[in-house]
Amino acid sequence: MHIGTLREIKNHEYRVGLTPESARELVEHGHAVTVETGAGLGIGAADADYEAVGARIAARPEAVYGECAMIVKVKEPQAHERALLREGQVLFTYLHLAPDPVQTRELVASGAVCIAYETVSDGHGGLPLLKPMSQVAGRMAIQAGATALEKEHGGRGVLLGGVPGVLPASVTILGGGVVGFNAAQMATGLGADVTILDRNPEVLERLAIHFESRARTAFASRAAVAAAVAEADLVIGAVLVPGAAAPRLVTRAMLATMKPGAVLVDVAIDQGGCFETSHPTTHAEPTFVVDGVVHYCVANMPGAVARTSTYALNNVTLPHALRIADLGWQEALRRDPHLAQGLNVALGQVTCREVAEEHGLAWTAPEALLG
Repeated sequence: MHIGTLREIKNHEYRVGLTPESARELVEHGHAVTVETGAGLGIGAADADYEAVGARIAARPEAVYGECAMIVKVKEPQAHERALLREGQVLFTYLHLAPDPVQTRELVASGAVCIAYETVSDGHGGLPLLKPMSQVAGRMAIQAGATALEKEHGGRGVLLGGVPGVLPASVTILGGGVVGFNAAQMATGLGADVTILDRNPEVLERLAIHFESRARTAFASRAAVAAAVAEADLVIGAVLVPGAAAPRLVTRAMLATMKPGAVLVDVAIDQGGCFETSHPTTHAEPTFVVDGVVHYCVANMPGAVARTSTYALNNVTLPHALRIADLGWQEALRRDPHLAQGLNVALGQVTCREVAEEHGLAWTAPEALLG
């Protein structure tokens, strides 16, 4: 198979779908690889590094889309890129379609086979291709929140860990999954006063055992969420419903109960956000203020630490990319039902139930397209 990867064009996105090491693996499996010029510069990989492992360099994205049977990316294709997709071409990347009806319609119209990293599952109820970026985003959320709390950035002027004689910041984490766990690790490590809320008793038990007295846990009832948000200096939104839009846990009315200069970091913004007042921002302009509360809603947080993020992502995506290239997408998905969960759109059909329900579109079971 001929596989291609592109220079990402989303604002301040420096990750790349294939590292030179991943390109080498594909080449050694007998596949052709084409890389858009400059695609790896954000992780310190020059065109020559790709050429050294047998990849070809293309001057323009149109050449990559035009000659490759599978495109491996990081972020969802932008409008210009969606126009280059063709029927039957495999797109393997993050998509986050639930809050994006325009992208969904255009991918359906393209006839491409779109496999989303974020809905590929495993045998343990996890999302293995989302996990490394959730780990990065959870840890970055605390860094970003700490910066936004600085007075210069519109925050309360509070140091997360405090100092002797001065109380630390109060950090509320909504969701105890991968993002929430990693955010809690960072926040407790800095000495903050941390509370984690979740609705799954098993998750709460696991967190309580791990953090012991370093963090509190609470069941995420509406009353508990409202009370924790009102007391917080920093709130991390870390909820996820696989494939679906994130639930709105913090309403605009709750902002009136918060401290002036408190900070909300919405890690769920790729799935529409879990704060009513959220909207996507970029690394160029990461924050905005509503009712005196600072909102950080960057939709590609891991892009800021591109080298770490790219290698972490390739570690988990490469085996699947190899399987698709070696077997073809239909056979690869037939053999691996967990990979088949990643099929969101294919051959003009919506194959992710949650996306279809979100946009009022007909749903086709992935099995119907696998022969």
